[in-house]
Amino acid sequence: MKIVIHPTYFPNIAHFVAIAKADEVIFEMDDNFLKQTYRNRTYIYGANGKLGLNIPVIHSQKNRQKYKDVKIFNEDNWQNLHWKSLLSAYRTSPFFEYYEDELEHLFTEKATYLFDFNLKCFEVFCDCLQLEIKTSKTETYKKIIEDKTDFRHLVNAKKEAPYNFKTYTQVFNNKHGFIPNLSILDLLFNEGPNALNYLESQNIAPL
Repeated sequence: MKIVIHPTYFPNIAHFVAIAKADEVIFEMDDNFLKQTYRNRTYIYGANGKLGLNIPVIHSQKNRQKYKDVKIFNEDNWQNLHWKSLLSAYRTSPFFEYYEDELEHLFTEKATYLFDFNLKCFEVFCDCLQLEIKTSKTETYKKIIEDKTDFRHLVNAKKEAPYNFKTYTQVFNNKHGFIPNLSILDLLFNEGPNALNYLESQNIAPL
């Protein structure tokens, strides 16, 4: 199965369920950038519950800006803040130390473009999951895709369908219960090498 999907900031479980079941992933790179999506947002499980991490971006004066042209606003020390949030949330998780060195450089090396940074996060994560998958990029934007499975709707953070994903043990679930469809980081730090098996055992349907 070939799928078309948006590269997002540490994709959520739904994104990676679709990716894990695909033979090839085609990243949409010719769409317009929209606010309040997973393009520059991810959610983790903090001590007080669901916690959003947002990458600040430089908004163009134009009415529309291509996603691939959006630059990160690095004047804010967002990388340090996000890494400290991950440490606070997951340093006691079973597998944080196992993957820490593979991920930490993403929060110290500066990136210019959001799209490129998200692709870099994706590549690092595939290494962590030992997931080998063929990837490519779109060349033109098509509103309707006929020859591939369209999962681009998963980028919408505000219009998220309920998912019946199997529960797994989370660091703070004794406080707030199981929170589904968080960042893939949550699954990796809690399930480790079993994360890929988990993703492959779940199901998600395209629109």
